[in-house]
Amino acid sequence: MSLSSSATVVAACAVTAAVSFYLATKRAEKKILAEKKKKYERDMALKKKTLEARQLAGEPKGEVVEGLTLDRVFLWEIEDLKTRFIPCNVRNVMKNKGRPNSNPYYFPTLKKSSSKVSLPEDRTNKTTDYNKLITNHECILGEIVRKPNQKPFTYAYVRAGPRKESHFDPEKVNAAIVTCGGLCPGLNNVIREIVNTLCQCYGISGKVYGIQGGYRGFYDFENYHPVELTPELVANIHHEGGTVLGSSRGGFDLEKILAFLNSRKISCLFVIGGDGTHRGAFRIHEGCMEKGLNVAVAGIPKTIDNDVDYIDRSFGFESAVEAAQTAIRSAKTEAICNMPNGVGIVKLMGRSAGYIAAHATMSSGDVDLCLVPEVPIVLDGEKGCLPHIMRRVKEQGYAVIVVAEGAGEDVLGVSAETDESGNKKLPPIGDFMKKQVESYFKEHGDVATVKYIDPSYTVRSVPANASDSLYCMQLGQNAVHGAMAGFTGFSVGLCNNRMVYLPIPQLVSTSPRSMNPHGRTWERILAITRQPNTVVPKSL
Repeated sequence: MSLSSSATVVAACAVTAAVSFYLATKRAEKKILAEKKKKYERDMALKKKTLEARQLAGEPKGEVVEGLTLDRVFLWEIEDLKTRFIPCNVRNVMKNKGRPNSNPYYFPTLKKSSSKVSLPEDRTNKTTDYNKLITNHECILGEIVRKPNQKPFTYAYVRAGPRKESHFDPEKVNAAIVTCGGLCPGLNNVIREIVNTLCQCYGISGKVYGIQGGYRGFYDFENYHPVELTPELVANIHHEGGTVLGSSRGGFDLEKILAFLNSRKISCLFVIGGDGTHRGAFRIHEGCMEKGLNVAVAGIPKTIDNDVDYIDRSFGFESAVEAAQTAIRSAKTEAICNMPNGVGIVKLMGRSAGYIAAHATMSSGDVDLCLVPEVPIVLDGEKGCLPHIMRRVKEQGYAVIVVAEGAGEDVLGVSAETDESGNKKLPPIGDFMKKQVESYFKEHGDVATVKYIDPSYTVRSVPANASDSLYCMQLGQNAVHGAMAGFTGFSVGLCNNRMVYLPIPQLVSTSPRSMNPHGRTWERILAITRQPNTVVPKSL
């Protein structure tokens, strides 16, 4: 046999073997698919019968997760004044108390005569029943993510909202509102909603005092004077940033504050501030109980850094993130237009938590490096941020850096100085990074044109955006509902997307919180910026 004939026979055998193998594989796949189809049809028939049986038994749809049970729920109880004092038990309805149109922004019509028209009393003050009255044992679960073999119990928060009866008689209620600490978008919104809910929904006959200048306003009458707040006076304050009452740090004097509450016959005190302010609010609550003062003390958590624990977010946070976008866009423009090798650095607020810097970075999509207090800063080497910035500049011609004000203590050291609230003073991380970038480029025979932008106070002094305005409305209303129901020593917040009441001791016990460097937020930052991950891995 010739070589060509042998090659032909070998090729034919190879083709025959390949075809046989292909056909055998297809038959095997067809058999497997047929078996899977039969199993699928059996499973579906069984599932249908099981579902019908569960529906007859009144069980919900879905598959039972094995090893996942929840048999106990521990409620974070709120102290109730009704256990210590005699409640008035007035039926709770929306009073819808009218108000005169006397504010300077009211223009009912161009005709002067129409502004003098007033509605009859029976048409302006008709009461409305609440669609939903909350019972004291309605709760919101604290841990909504459950895993198999997890402990069969969890904690829960008291659900916020109006109760069936009021502890206080609205005809005899006087209230006070104080704002403490730094500014935050939405402060005026919360003040306005507390005043409107007290005066219009509950129709209180007493006064609502606005305490100026933080805690000092309770006693330092040479410099600060309590202001009587009315719906007319606060009608348009929500369009402005800051707080109409003014704010300050420190100045807490328990005995003088209690003397003010007693002399003005205050029934409800609303304290708007961060974890330090809340600790002061709880001391006021304890002082009231010790002296037998029937006063409900309610807190509204305020922190631009979003670092009060347990709540989904603090009011004003989203407005601050939105305001930071302008600074980041400016930094990008400066970096692009200033040659050669333009770098824009933006320092944002974030003392112990980098939430604003992280969320502003994710919202922008233009940031190449994000530095936060929770993640170590490595300047040079394989995971160094400076080589990363140089690579980004060489790739695209520019780079943008966002840094939280509390980042960098691992390279700059921790300051021993503190402010009046006891907060440590922070090292100048923005200036430090500017010099480091310039020096790194110079060491490598190049030059960087670095522009540094510090909008810290700009992002916290803006008015609340639509989302925060809605949130502030919910906080103000529910703070009043809780206080009028007789709850005290509590704060109000959004937990698992539901409004709840939280005992102040639990709220502040783990505050200020920090962003989880092993969590998904930081994972998203790395995906956007492509910066090296300097987080120490979890121990296995």
